[in-house]
Amino acid sequence: MGDLDSLITEQPNPAAADLDNLPLVEALARMNAEDARVPAAVGAEIPRIAAVVERVVAALRAGGRLIYVGAGSSGRLGCLDAAEMPPTFGVPPDMVIGVIAGGDAALRRSGEAEEDDPAAGAGAMAELGVGPKDVVGGLAASGRTPYVLGALREAARRGAFTFGVSTNRPCEMESACNVLIAPDAGPEVLAGSTRLKAGTAQKLVLNMISTLAMARLGKTYGNLMVDVRPSNEKLRRRALRLVRTVGEVDEAEAARLLKQAGGEVKVAILMGRAGLDAATARARLAAAGGFLRAALETQT
Repeated sequence: MGDLDSLITEQPNPAAADLDNLPLVEALARMNAEDARVPAAVGAEIPRIAAVVERVVAALRAGGRLIYVGAGSSGRLGCLDAAEMPPTFGVPPDMVIGVIAGGDAALRRSGEAEEDDPAAGAGAMAELGVGPKDVVGGLAASGRTPYVLGALREAARRGAFTFGVSTNRPCEMESACNVLIAPDAGPEVLAGSTRLKAGTAQKLVLNMISTLAMARLGKTYGNLMVDVRPSNEKLRRRALRLVRTVGEVDEAEAARLLKQAGGEVKVAILMGRAGLDAATARARLAAAGGFLRAALETQT
């Protein structure tokens, strides 16, 4: 256990040494002050995050996948990010995949023993048929989780580009992946509880990777989610608002265009701005590689 004991996330945090004896407001203030360290720690990793985003974009353009693999809190964060991609960006559910030690049951009920099996991590990669087109991201705050290390090594053996997200450097995961992203936000308020700052740091990193990758694949217009899938009332209202504002039409016309476009927001916007029918707008968008801005700028 020596390597675990030396991890920064396992060290007692002097700022919270009397956590159990502080007035509540003071305890909350100290937690908040520690949490405030996370964005700067993530910011220091931007060059490595950028390198990963570039590889993810290239992989997805080539028909590959982004696969997150983790255990416990880290695995849940990866699955959360993956689950948000279809409704937010209109991508198929198998484009970004979350894998957690112990399977879907571990999303709701902890099964920490599963994380100690590197063969299970490798088996998950084999089951998914990971190959050279894919990018696999290992998520482990400690940087030493056997399940994740097994998955990364098997993914690399199969030719995939691999990256790790940890909150410890140096760590064992560094030798098992092409790029290690390791924000250092210091010890946790509750020593070893990596669902706290470490989890926040991992969530921020995943937000950056997936959001910027999707933006560079044409899934946004400016900072608007124009590939949103209107699958519930909130998203239907958002889609309608996008067509109305970006398409420069009134609400009734936005609703008509969205219906004719089969719910495809970018197609409806292009129909409104360029006065096109759905088929022509869809063809023009395809010719622009799915980028709405480019399609609008090539109006004839």
